Amino acid sequence: MLRIGQGYDVHRLVVGRRLVLGGVEVFSPFGLEGHSDADALTHAVMDALLGALALGDIGHHFPTRDAQYAGADSIALLRQVTAMLAERGAKVVNVDTTVIAQQPKLSPYFERMRTRLAEAMGIAPADVSIKATTPEELGAFGRSEGIAAQAIALVEVAERRRGGRGDDLVTRRPGQTPT
Repeated sequence: MLRIGQGYDVHRLVVGRRLVLGGVEVFSPFGLEGHSDADALTHAVMDALLGALALGDIGHHFPTRDAQYAGADSIALLRQVTAMLAERGAKVVNVDTTVIAQQPKLSPYFERMRTRLAEAMGIAPADVSIKATTPEELGAFGRSEGIAAQAIALVEVAERRRGGRGDDLVTRRPGQTPT
């Protein structure tokens, strides 16, 4: 069975922090404010994956009130989310993302971001799409006050045969009858 999830994250730009997106440090005089490394792109991907299986959001699994996640590496958290999916017989098929930022220019970092995200999810970089758009100087993002990211994930879930005990997971595509 195929499931789709959607994720969104936004963080304020501030002086004195690193800018990390998709697990890659981006050269910038500003970074994103947050409890973890504030990687908005990776956070959006995690929310999309969790959403595909109706598992809540990253705030539920990695709460900001929990000190163990202070400064956490979001790529490591993405690996944990991917493991949660695997425990439920699911695997990532592909992810499509968009970053909304006036600056800095992100396209020089896309290939490294794709590779980092893909490795954390156990898929090929060709199955990770990263795009960026500017808000054309409109609103808070246009004034470079923050960066947002959106993600959509397609996840394939193995189904249990009726009366199964977990060792009988089967993968079925839409339109295909169970065996």
